[in-house]
Amino acid sequence: MTAAVELDCRGQRCPLPVIALARRLPQVAVGEVVRVLADDPAAANDIPAWCRMRGQEYAGSPAPDAYEVRRVR
Repeated sequence: MTAAVELDCRGQRCPLPVIALARRLPQVAVGEVVRVLADDPAAANDIPAWCRMRGQEYAGSPAPDAYEVRRVR
């Protein structure tokens, strides 16, 4: 999957990667993917949970410390 945007949040502790995702996602077109690079172990739970709460699609983790979110609406 090709990401439209990649956010490098490595070295940041949660919730900062989720906040960066929340700020950037509205700037991409519906259907596009944002890849978040985050090495905080909490991101593995926080990013999918944020997607469920906000009605966005968690598209998986294609690599260690990488999380992809597809904008649904």
